Amino acid sequence: MSASGRRALPALVVAVTLGIGILIGTVVSHGVRAARGFSGAEAKPLPMPSPVELSNSFSQIADKVEDAVVNINTETTVRATRRNPHAPNDSPFDDFFDHFFQGGPGEGTRPDEGEFRQQSLGSGVILDSNGFILTNYHVITQNSDERESKPVDRITVSLHGDDNKYKARVIGSDKWTDLAVIKIDAGKSLHAADLGDSDSMRVGDWVLAVGSPFGLDSTVTAGIVSAKGRDIEGGTEGQFKRFLQTDAAINPGNSGGPLVNLAGQVIGINTAIATRRGSYDGVGFAIPSNTARKVYNAIVTSGGVKRGAIGVQFQAQSNPALLRSFGTDHGIVVDSVQPDSPADHSGLKRGDVILSVNGQAVHGGDELVAIVSETDIGSKLRVEYLREGKHATANVEVADRNRIIGESRVGEGGEGKPEAAPEGAGVLGLSLKNLTPEQAQEISSQLHLGARQGVLVIDVRGSGFASDLGVERGDVILSVNRHTVASVEEYNKLQGQLKSGADVVLLVARHNGPHSFTTLFLADRLP
Repeated sequence: MSASGRRALPALVVAVTLGIGILIGTVVSHGVRAARGFSGAEAKPLPMPSPVELSNSFSQIADKVEDAVVNINTETTVRATRRNPHAPNDSPFDDFFDHFFQGGPGEGTRPDEGEFRQQSLGSGVILDSNGFILTNYHVITQNSDERESKPVDRITVSLHGDDNKYKARVIGSDKWTDLAVIKIDAGKSLHAADLGDSDSMRVGDWVLAVGSPFGLDSTVTAGIVSAKGRDIEGGTEGQFKRFLQTDAAINPGNSGGPLVNLAGQVIGINTAIATRRGSYDGVGFAIPSNTARKVYNAIVTSGGVKRGAIGVQFQAQSNPALLRSFGTDHGIVVDSVQPDSPADHSGLKRGDVILSVNGQAVHGGDELVAIVSETDIGSKLRVEYLREGKHATANVEVADRNRIIGESRVGEGGEGKPEAAPEGAGVLGLSLKNLTPEQAQEISSQLHLGARQGVLVIDVRGSGFASDLGVERGDVILSVNRHTVASVEEYNKLQGQLKSGADVVLLVARHNGPHSFTTLFLADRLP
């Protein structure tokens, strides 16, 4: 082969190789398009998210809101011992307890007892340029073991970017929602935040929490709305608190500060955390702004919040088994009626099923509470109810909830530990004994029973049906499936008639104090 032929050979090999590659690529590309069934020109490239854009949004919101967020310092003179008398030895609350007490001889030490200055920290948000501030009720009250909370001795407010300390006075408070309004006279117009619509927030929406955790003012944390309508207290104390849950970091000192949406509007008041350590564990709770707005407006216009009540007790959650036993698919079963209350005067009784109020059907306790509590005091409600399978109506006058609840309160106490349980707990999982004549007389008198009634629960089997219902030791079983029981023998006879798959309804009397009882219906389907 000539020299020129040898020089041309590599070029020829390269050209052939490229030609084969192009041919293969064309075939493969055609096969892919055929398998996918669409042209690549139809797909749009995915853009990279812009962290800068989100970061700028957060900083703009912080700039907009931080001037309306205040630091609240409270002081109270208390008499205390070295150890919290209600905490066990080596309690984790000791450090928290000691942290807020100052004034002992020597830095970081206190004598065993004496008067001390107790300091607490919190946050608040300015809602009016004249100095009206919304915060938590627990921020401006003492930590006390007494039933009635006491106000703190002094409230001092610090503004963002202002070295002055302003003395605040309490305009009004509402412990049922844990909210309070205080006011400062700053001698100047203040920056006020806007209240947004908490109902418009959705789970997953971004929020910022602003406040003074551990006294570190103007702290901003970010997160999302994790859940809505959380009931974290239950019972009477939690009837008016349905929280927004968030994973934005909230710590001691954040209480009373705002939870803010990306429009810079306050959609919640940071109030509580779920924690095992005393600090942030990833779950925080805020009072929704729509609740806060009602409370704030009531306080600044009339000095307080008034809610209606009629004097009936019931279970908040609907219980299908209980309703079936009364022959209805909706309504509220009355567990007890407070003596001398509007419900008592109108003739309502234990075991009545409230079906509707002013023509509006009620399906759960929250609905009934909302209707009654928002009705003007002195107004009358037309209540439709079911009694022994028959429909009836009553006109019930709405009273002041504070008076109703105040009259029903009793001191703490109980009957002590029950006796050891005898063998055999039956299908319901209860061990019982007959009431003494004195016990029977006390219950009959308190509950206005026509005859001797009830057997005492002295033990509840942990894995039993009654335990799942919520029966407790010390309860008194008054009836089974609406048949009264006056002895263990009668109870056992009724228990023996129960079949798997049947609904079981227990009427229980429970101590509400040393000489007071409340009644409640407990029901479910027997496995």
